[in-house]
Amino acid sequence: MTAQITAADDLVRVEEPRPRPGRSPLLRTVVGMPSWLFTTALAILFLYPLVWTAVSSVQGRAGTSQPEGWGFGNYIALANYQAGVWVYLGNSLFVSVLTVVLTLLVSLLGGYAFARFRFPGKNALFLTTLAILMVPYATLLIPLYVILNRVGLSNSLVGVAIVLTMFQLPFSMFMMRISFESIPRELDEAALVDGCSTWKALWRVLLPAVKPGMVTVGLFAFLAAWNDFMAPLILITDTNRMTLPLAVSNLRVQVQGVIDYGATEAGVVVLALPCILLFLVLQRHYVRGFMSGAFKG
Repeated sequence: MTAQITAADDLVRVEEPRPRPGRSPLLRTVVGMPSWLFTTALAILFLYPLVWTAVSSVQGRAGTSQPEGWGFGNYIALANYQAGVWVYLGNSLFVSVLTVVLTLLVSLLGGYAFARFRFPGKNALFLTTLAILMVPYATLLIPLYVILNRVGLSNSLVGVAIVLTMFQLPFSMFMMRISFESIPRELDEAALVDGCSTWKALWRVLLPAVKPGMVTVGLFAFLAAWNDFMAPLILITDTNRMTLPLAVSNLRVQVQGVIDYGATEAGVVVLALPCILLFLVLQRHYVRGFMSGAFKG
């Protein structure tokens, strides 16, 4: 009997698969080369226009504020345009920050309600909110202008922020709903058992857990408000209340319709820098926010 058991053990040992030798570092590098080349080519493709614009904004060119040599003449022309670039930067910053605050506040409460509460018509109301995405953006600006004029918010930066918030809410509401649904219900149930109210459970327990989703929503709202051109064009009539995209668009056309490419490129650089820096700082939270709904349940 002992001999049979020993023979069976030897047979099992023989039939065990041998571990495959690992790939050498050189082989892994060769295998990963196509993906590395592809991602590098994509990075160059996306970065080249930005680099070209930044270089052209300081390069001398006839018909611009920097006719020869290298310098910041185009940026000086941008800074001295009408009310000054700092006024337009301040207007854009005010609109963008107010849009972010309103979007986060409404989408946070709305997403929490859609994810945690049951009420009649919940799904129909949520689908109606998402249906705003199917309505062309420009078609609603004239009716919104009439409404804002009746409530005294025409030609107002606050009115522009409210309009931009409305167009950000469908995506923001969807993002916050899936962020809350990715959190186990046991967390808020435990908070309620410990004596927290619904509001305290939201602010003290759930709010830190949905931080990546909030960062994603806030980043999208800021980028949309910072770069928006159509809403300020329709809703703003005072030149001192123009946002920076609208000011750059007016600056690019000189006398007799000649386009000032140098000042335009300087304006594009000034517009792009805050967006790039903000994205780089919040990139980690941005990716986590998009991945939060992928692991729900």
